[in-house]
Amino acid sequence: MSTTNKSSREISLERAEVLRSRIAPYLEASEKIMTGLKLQAEIKARQEKIKEILGATDEDWNDWHWQIRNRISDSETLAKFIKLTDKQKEDIDNVGKKFRWAVSPYYLSLIDPEGDHYNDPIYLQSIPTGLELADGIGCADPMAEEFTNPAPCITRRYPDRLIINVTNQCAMYCRHCQRRRNIGEVDVPRAKEEIQEALDYIRNQPEIRDVLITGGDPFTLSDEFIDWILSELDKIPHIEYKRLGSRMLVTLPQRITPEFCEMLKKHHPVYVNTHFNNPLEVTEESKKACEMLANAGVPLGNQAVLLRKINDDPFVMKKLCQELLKIRVRPYYIFHAKGVIGTTHFRTSVDIGIEIMEHLRGYTSGLAIPTFIINAPGGKGKTPMLPEYLISQGRDKITIRTWEGEIIEYPNKDAEFDF
Repeated sequence: MSTTNKSSREISLERAEVLRSRIAPYLEASEKIMTGLKLQAEIKARQEKIKEILGATDEDWNDWHWQIRNRISDSETLAKFIKLTDKQKEDIDNVGKKFRWAVSPYYLSLIDPEGDHYNDPIYLQSIPTGLELADGIGCADPMAEEFTNPAPCITRRYPDRLIINVTNQCAMYCRHCQRRRNIGEVDVPRAKEEIQEALDYIRNQPEIRDVLITGGDPFTLSDEFIDWILSELDKIPHIEYKRLGSRMLVTLPQRITPEFCEMLKKHHPVYVNTHFNNPLEVTEESKKACEMLANAGVPLGNQAVLLRKINDDPFVMKKLCQELLKIRVRPYYIFHAKGVIGTTHFRTSVDIGIEIMEHLRGYTSGLAIPTFIINAPGGKGKTPMLPEYLISQGRDKITIRTWEGEIIEYPNKDAEFDF
């Protein structure tokens, strides 16, 4: 039967079969991609064991201050919770002499104690491996933040927005951290006087309309200190909204309390960007934290980093993006990993990121598609990377490639009529 003799319903059904065939490989792979929600029973059992070893109550476990006080930061203690080889212990100890590390009890509970740690995306993000010391090609500050620092605590790369770095402390110290040069051996929030100087700088720059509060992780500060910073920004007429960047929704979701949410509600419009990298990080606890913020009117975005053996697979990244939408977090960016010393073993080719984007556009809803970004070296700013959809461009028409690979001509003319 020719197409012209087919009914619209018959044509629609044939098209539906084509679309079903396109999604079939992902549906098959998706069943094997574990999420924290799927593994919640196992995670809960690990948490009970960790509490038993640390002598902790449920109240302790749910207290974010307790979690920070009880971070694990040496191989001997870590070996009480997960199986380690002598080589792994040696690597952890050797790396610890050069680069600080620590993992919260909560995030530790996401690691399979008996698993293949070198293929565990949670272990690789939180526990040092010898590859950190084998790296001789990275640099401490590839973004040249030293030279985009016009006032204390400030990083400024763009005309109308800037960053306030308020602390060097995090709930844990991720092995791919871009600011590991700032971590040091002691957690030190920036002095109130320094932050006041940053606020004074912002007051005197009327073109600044958007301020991102980051660190370290600003959620390690007290509710009162964050409240003060946001209140000061609220007093500046040209600041239109504030943003907070925190990974604690992932690494220590107990930080998100009803009191914290009530405090943020006083300062709208305020946005939070967080940092999920793998579907295993989407747990009941992180889901609860994200939903509490969303219910407080705080829009949430996710800034993933493309990391080898963590999420450098189109189906894993797609699963992550879709899981995030289910907990009301909008995928915002995928960053190509920066060349930070001690972290370059995590880097992938740019091609991998573009391949991932090819497997997202058209294959999932637009809400689930972040922008793939290269941070141009030397603080030159975010540069989006896209698959090639524009094939050629002429005066009256362009040639485009659809998400399915079909080549189509499209008109490229202004309207010939005026009002």
